[in-house]
Amino acid sequence: MLKGVIFDLDGVITDTAGYHFQAWAALAKELGIEIDEEFNEKLKGVSRMESLEAILKHGNRENDFTKEEKEALATKKNDHYKELIKNITKKDILPGIEKLLQELKENNIKIALGSASKNAPVILKQLEIEEYFDYVVDANQIKNSKPAPDIFIDGLKGLELKPEEAVGVEDAEAGIEAIHGAGMIAIGVGVKGDVNVSSTEELTYDVILRASQAC
Repeated sequence: MLKGVIFDLDGVITDTAGYHFQAWAALAKELGIEIDEEFNEKLKGVSRMESLEAILKHGNRENDFTKEEKEALATKKNDHYKELIKNITKKDILPGIEKLLQELKENNIKIALGSASKNAPVILKQLEIEEYFDYVVDANQIKNSKPAPDIFIDGLKGLELKPEEAVGVEDAEAGIEAIHGAGMIAIGVGVKGDVNVSSTEELTYDVILRASQAC
């Protein structure tokens, strides 16, 4: 029986990938590294430090910085990103998502956010939808980021649910793998899961309910 849904943030609730790209591209350029939007796809669902490591490796500079210097670079990127996301408003909620959150609430389905983003609570507040969420995973407390299942395992604990009582929704392969690692059914938005939709407009309460019953 479906009792909960754990959502990813970027690409599912809203799309901040463009802001991440702008911030990473600016930092990379300072370091003499060029990245494009295709490369940025590899950073979806990946932690900040792992994203930085991928960029440094891409530019053959992975051994040029100390751990402290890398942390400073990651902080610099995040500060830039936080300035950019100040522009996010309710209009940036992806199509169909707020209606879905309302339907889940009306049917007493618990809702959690399972995002690697440490800025997730701020973004939910700016989108004016934080009241829908019963639990938000604290990315600062998660040891291993996606594709490790830690985020979704924590989401289940926060909702006090078993894996078979909830489904996860993701738009990245690393996220789908993380959902499966937590023992849950995965719904993929534009990516292959147990059940697939091409966009958030197709992600309805009925689709989620059928997915939980069919798998």
